[in-house]
Formats: sequence, C-alpha cells, structure tokens
Amino acid sequence: MENKSPIIVWMRRDFRLHDNPALKAAQESGSPIIPVFILDEVINSFGSAPKWRLGKALECFISTLEAIGSRLMIKKGNALEILLELIEETGAKSVYWSRAYDPIAISRDKIVKAGIKSINLEAKSFKGFLVFEPWLAKTKAGTFFKVYSPMWRSLQDITVDPEVKEVTSLNTPEEWPKSLNLVDLSLFKGMNRGAKIVEKFTTIGERKALVKLNNFVGKKINDYKDKRNNLDEDFCSGLSENLTYGEISARRMWFAAENSKQLGMRGAEHFQKEIAWREFAYHLAYHTPQIETDNWRSEWNAFPWKGDCEDAEKWRQGQTGEPLIDAAMRELYITGKMHNRARMLVASYLTKHLLIDWRIGKEWFEETLIDWDPASNAMGWQWVAGSGPDAAPYFRIFNPQGQAEKFDEKRIYRNSYLNDGCGGSEQALSFFDAIPKSWNLSCKDAYPKPLIDLKVGRERALLAYKSLKSEDNEKFS
Repeated sequence: MENKSPIIVWMRRDFRLHDNPALKAAQESGSPIIPVFILDEVINSFGSAPKWRLGKALECFISTLEAIGSRLMIKKGNALEILLELIEETGAKSVYWSRAYDPIAISRDKIVKAGIKSINLEAKSFKGFLVFEPWLAKTKAGTFFKVYSPMWRSLQDITVDPEVKEVTSLNTPEEWPKSLNLVDLSLFKGMNRGAKIVEKFTTIGERKALVKLNNFVGKKINDYKDKRNNLDEDFCSGLSENLTYGEISARRMWFAAENSKQLGMRGAEHFQKEIAWREFAYHLAYHTPQIETDNWRSEWNAFPWKGDCEDAEKWRQGQTGEPLIDAAMRELYITGKMHNRARMLVASYLTKHLLIDWRIGKEWFEETLIDWDPASNAMGWQWVAGSGPDAAPYFRIFNPQGQAEKFDEKRIYRNSYLNDGCGGSEQALSFFDAIPKSWNLSCKDAYPKPLIDLKVGRERALLAYKSLKSEDNEKFS
C-alpha cells in the first residue's frame, strides 16, 4: 500500500465522530490522520466557565478517539506556528478543520490558511458548525439579512445537505508527534470552587448529547412551543452546551426536528426556528463583526449607559432584591447555564431598570456560562438592550414580578435557587459553596432589599430612551 503523508485535522469546537465533514473527509482520503487540539490565542480569550467546559469536552473526546484506535494531540501556542511545527515533524501535506464564523476565529483562520498555503501545502476548511453558512442566505437585493423573520423564510428555500456518516476508525501514523497532556493546559483552574457543583448539571460528550436529543424528540418537542418559556418546567432540549463544543451537530438537531415535523409534532418547527436564531447570530457576526463590541445601531452610542458599578456587582452576585432576577443569576452559578427566558429577564433588568451597559452583562456571561457562544451571546444582549439588529423595542421592559407570576406561578424556579436567611434546599445552598469567597456572602444573610422600585426603574428607562430618541428622530423613526 502506498505510504501516504498524514493529514492533520485541527479540532476546535467539533468534538464528535458523527456528522463531522472535516474528519470524515480526512478518513476517506485513506491517509494517516493526526487529530490535534491547540490552546491558542482564541481559546485563551475564553472565560473561566467556557474554558472548564471545553476541558471536559476534550477529556471525553480523548476517550472517544482512543476507543477507535486513535489519539488527540494536544498543543499550546500560536496556531500557525504550532501547525507548521507539526507539518515539519510529521511530513503532513494537508491541514483540515471545521470553519468558524466569529470575528476573532475568522481572523486567526485567515492567517493560518495563508501561512500553510505559502509553503505550497493544502489548508482546507469544511462546513460543520452551522446548518447554513452565513453567506448562503441573501435578501432579494443580494445583501445580508438584518431582520430574523425574512431570513427564516429564506432558509426554507435552501436545501440542507445530508449528514455525513459517522467516523468509526482512523488510520494512524507510524509515529505520533509529541503531545502535551490535558492537565498542561490548565483549563480547569478558573473553576476551582464551583466545578464540582456545576458538573452535576452538565451533559458531557457526544454519546450523552445524542441520547438527550432522542429524549427531547421523544418526550418534549411536541409541547416545546407552548411550554419552552415556563421556568417551573423543563421543556427545553438542554443541548446548548453540546452544540457549543460540537458534541452534536446543528444539522443533526435540524433533521431531528424535521422528522418530528413530518410526524405532526406541534413544537418541531419552533425548535427549528430556535436553531435558525443561532444561525442568524452567526450571519450577523460574519457580516457585521462589530456586533460583539459596539452598538450595532450607532445612534445608541449616545445612550447614557452606566459603566461597571455597585449595582452591576449586586446583579452579578444575585443580590438585586428581585427574587426572579436573583434566582436566575444564582442558577447561572449553580448550573453554569440559565433558562433562555431568564436570560432575557436578567438582561432587561440590567440594561433598563439599572441602565447599565449591555457589555457589562455580556462579559459576565462570557465568564460564567458553560454554553457560552460568542455570536448568540452578543446578539442576545444587543437584542434585549435595544441597540442591536431586529432588536426588541427598548420600551419593552420586562417586569420581573409579572414574569414570575406568568412563568413561575408556583415559585418552583425561585425556590430552587433562593434560600437567604431561611435554610433552603441543598441545591440553593450550593450557590454559597460555588461563589468566590471574596463576595463574602452567607446563606444566613437576610434577603436584600430591592435595588430600585420596578415602576421607578421603568420610568427612568423610558425617560432616557425618550431623550435619546429626541436627539435624532430620523434614525429612530
């Protein structure tokens, strides 16, 4: 048999064997395959919780590869430099990877591709992270979409490629290159207090993700549209963390919903719409990368946002005095996640009742969410704040008390995460074991008084919006 040069498959956020086009293409080449993960400049920018969850994904994927007779090489440093060193060490002629679409990753990947091609070797990227790549959906004028609904309608006319078959084996090189151990990356360091608590609420790895999808489709998807906002019931898929790290493909979820739709499941199409909302986030991040750092609508630059302050810290600590808001912020620390409805509510409270810059909240989610996704996080915050594309009107100010009555009627959600001064459940008490000691909070402390009267906060927010709108009526028309 011909001795073929190895193919390096650069693994980033695609830790799975099923529906992995880059890995499948490498397998089908017949060449020896060297899977590699690089702790590079992009990964180093992650917050503590995403790094920890990434480490758990890697831990599981290492075992997955070993089960099919392969290995995961682990490296640390500049991505291009590491890959060029690997090429020299292994004699590889090609590097494959799954495309990323957030600005910082795109910038890195362009440098890597140009660097590899400059020495006349193959650098090839593959679709795999999204169902629809950001440049596929176009308006009738040939431009990108700035509003979700017409984009959703346009997606109905785009054929989705079928999933690729699962990788069941990989040819191995005669000699493996040098590799670090996972512990050398220190990915778990930032979660030294809360890791044991958060891990109880995680679903780590490809196998568990697929089981979870099947359970969702079999038991929940029919009622998904009607009950997904209920805080006191679990009717969500719970797959956001797996999707973030590519332990399941968005395409697999899309087709699962499509099959459910054909069977008459009422909530199936709405589940597809939620997948498409994530696609919309990447569509915008690709075409307007400033969405991650700047007000997408420039007229909002004049809005009197407050910077970081004591109120923002009380919000981060789940000490606002608004039970639903505090329960959600504590859910974040206990589970590493937050119900989607609750994410909208805490964002609205921060940006409107407290008038604090949406970037403060965005950065906290970057630090604490195990399912943090750069595009979805940025768009979500700007959508709620009113400064983004297709944004919720600024005057749509969620009332936490009204939302609690509607979506947590029996106080099940609030009681799950609040306990100040009255003992509480083991789950609620675990918040105080997970938080930084520097917060100096105790379960024996009395529950705090509200930071602001909700009516006063709403009126203040509307006054600020009215003032901004009056400065430039044309842009706000």
